[in-house]
Amino acid sequence: PRKAGQQTDDMRLHFLKNNQVTCNDGTAAGFYLKESKGSRRWLVFLEGGWCCHSKETCNSRYQNIPRLMSSSGWPQTKRGTGILSSRAEENPHWYNANIVFIPYCSSDVWSGTRTAPAPPEYSFMGSLIIREVIKDLAPKGMKQAKVVMLSGSSAGGIGVMLNIERVAGQLSQLGADAQVRGLVDSGWFLESKQQRSPDCPETISCSPEDSIRIGLRMWNGVVPDGCRQLYKPGEEWQCFFGHKLYSTLTSPVFVVQWLFDEEQLKVENIYMGGQSLSEEQWQYIQNLGKEIKNSLQDVTAVFAPSCLSHTVITKSNWLSFQVRGISLSRALHCWDRSLEATRNNRTPARGCPFHLVDTCQWPQCNPTCPALLDWRTQQELTLLQMLVAMGLDLQKVGLDPQADTHFLASIVSTGG
Repeated sequence: PRKAGQQTDDMRLHFLKNNQVTCNDGTAAGFYLKESKGSRRWLVFLEGGWCCHSKETCNSRYQNIPRLMSSSGWPQTKRGTGILSSRAEENPHWYNANIVFIPYCSSDVWSGTRTAPAPPEYSFMGSLIIREVIKDLAPKGMKQAKVVMLSGSSAGGIGVMLNIERVAGQLSQLGADAQVRGLVDSGWFLESKQQRSPDCPETISCSPEDSIRIGLRMWNGVVPDGCRQLYKPGEEWQCFFGHKLYSTLTSPVFVVQWLFDEEQLKVENIYMGGQSLSEEQWQYIQNLGKEIKNSLQDVTAVFAPSCLSHTVITKSNWLSFQVRGISLSRALHCWDRSLEATRNNRTPARGCPFHLVDTCQWPQCNPTCPALLDWRTQQELTLLQMLVAMGLDLQKVGLDPQADTHFLASIVSTGG
């Protein structure tokens, strides 16, 4: 009998059978699983949480966020939210699938293959952890899977692009006939505009490309062959950037990306709702939206609302975000149908779009954007209120604070 309060829609923790493949600190790696016996669809989710690239950055990560480096505090069960939810009203198309959550405890953007030489040193085995999870799931029904969707948020989203070809190869070697697809949430970053600091390894604040460049050596990081062949040895870090990696992948991948990603802004030392915002920073923010949009032009399946936020697919209210009146869940369904049609040599249905990029130019010009919060009071703010609170001189940047905000909203959200 189930203990009171323990829901059947929880995912349960399983440690890997192969105990040589571990978290950073040598504790067992594992996965959470909610089985759905009647279903041949599998949704595998890679957790995010950036990375560490040196003894200093990893020690500080171990002190501050130990659960991202060790399994010692992981709970026995976990409740899925958003696309990982087992509730039909929260997750209309995937609630009934087998749902797998792989906690991130390798700090290597899911790329590493390094075993620690001896305990105080860290292992970085992200790529191997994914391999072992698939191996352990094969006898639990994944071998019979029709569709395996490898998904992830933030660093987990980059992990999807880095590992999807290997997962597809592994499944076909296991004799599975599954279609492997990718869902990349908030993992589409652009290189930093900040001046590269030459002494980056000594400091905590590296540009993302420097962290990856240095980290790759420490992690024994691997990138997909198709991308690696495009770059000289030592330049593999470029394959962590979606706009360079995407076109080299053969598995279908759906990209979900806020046009104004808060983590991308933090890389440029812009903290929304923080203390201050200069005119240059406001210029950078506006430009970022255009650059992300341009980089997504050739992506077949994409959902990119013009909002300031980070991550989408595990938010419980993920169904409320829309582009051109279409939710991400609906867009994924249309993509699914289109892939099925193509497989069966049929013409995909009309009126079921899945290339959805907002056309309005401004942060928050899409009326369904998540609310901006004042970090001190947790009050909801409009974009203008937040810019004022951050001390931006609105007249100087050509925004009239006296303007009727409804009028402003209307120019801002046309075409959204």
